[in-house]
Amino acid sequence: MNSPAESTSRIPDFYDLSIEVRHQRLRELGVLSDEQLSALANGGIQAEAADHMVENAIGVHSLPLGLGLNFVVNGREVLVPMAVEEPSVVAGASFMAKLARAAGGFRASTDAPLMIGQMQLLDVKDLDAAAAALAAATPELLAEAAQIDPVLLKLGGGPRELVVRRIDDSPIGPFLVLHLIYDVRDAMGANAINTACERLAPRIEALTGGRVHLRILSNLADRRLARAECTIKLSELAFGNFSAEQVRDGIVEAWAFAAADPYRAATHNKGIMNGIDAVVIATGNDWRAVEAGAHAYAARSGRYTSLSTWGVSSEGDLVGSLELPMAVGIVGGATKVHPTAQAALKLMGVTTAAQLAEIITAVGLAQNLAALRALATEGIQRGHMSLHARQVAIAAGAQGEQVEKLAAQLVAEKTVRVDRAEQLLKEWSQ
Repeated sequence: MNSPAESTSRIPDFYDLSIEVRHQRLRELGVLSDEQLSALANGGIQAEAADHMVENAIGVHSLPLGLGLNFVVNGREVLVPMAVEEPSVVAGASFMAKLARAAGGFRASTDAPLMIGQMQLLDVKDLDAAAAALAAATPELLAEAAQIDPVLLKLGGGPRELVVRRIDDSPIGPFLVLHLIYDVRDAMGANAINTACERLAPRIEALTGGRVHLRILSNLADRRLARAECTIKLSELAFGNFSAEQVRDGIVEAWAFAAADPYRAATHNKGIMNGIDAVVIATGNDWRAVEAGAHAYAARSGRYTSLSTWGVSSEGDLVGSLELPMAVGIVGGATKVHPTAQAALKLMGVTTAAQLAEIITAVGLAQNLAALRALATEGIQRGHMSLHARQVAIAAGAQGEQVEKLAAQLVAEKTVRVDRAEQLLKEWSQ
């Protein structure tokens, strides 16, 4: 089997192939085994496995798993699995990745995998004295936390810092919060963080005379940021009746709206998360945690704003960047028990959580660009509706070749509705 790093994410006409032939192409590239391809085709888990994963399981809910193409991240070709029900997401991200290839693709980086565990300290008589006691005892507290997970410690992870914060304005009055900064290596980190906070609680109470109430990680993982940036050459931007300059400037103007207005920023950032969530879900990671961290980070200045930035380079090219918390892992949780998640990680050829975070952030930036380009030119509905029409056709009862025929008719009429689709099917059957 070839190394995924030796394969290419540029697979022309992949869209026109059947699923069986697409699998054959991946088999030829050597990125997945027959067993892994089977897991992708069959949804990965059966009801029996689901029963061990969640309480009161009654079955399995599937999402379409598409393949993001054309991605180059830090000079490496990457095939990106994306689990999503919205028709335009995979196509949009793939096309923007194709435009970015001309300037080398996406450049991405990550911080160290530092997660934050929070301990809420209540019933403290003297907050300043308690804070001083905790500061003095920090070395011994970190030493105790380091003994909790010997395997993580051996891999280079473990506690890094203890930060004492004072909350003066709360509905219950002033209290202290302790932040345990913990390096979780290639894990998402929730279990390690929560266990460490539980272990330290009695010692903290003894030092301060207070009561440790909540002990849990924070999903605002701002010590664990990921970044991606790209350049889209001006020559790649023109299409149809739109000049390259029109497209470039229209994208910057659309971004400026999100940068200035929280109502627009919410939808703008949702578009970013369309791409990010799809990869997070495909790899068995916690998309809810990533969503929470992203939106909280977007409001870090006190006003909710755009997570991305777009502008014009000195050469006149379009340049974009994205930064947000990215707490994802490649060990533990569903990433180890879900066959599809395992296949997704193998497909991308990632060996560290940092690599995964970088790819996910690049996909988010690509998806953001796709949405801005559509909004700034022909409008979001044209491309979206042409893809949505297929879902409407299927919902109306179309089968086989009827699906594409009916979808094309709905788009031509600019009436992508189930009632019209049903009417056309009825007319065709007479």
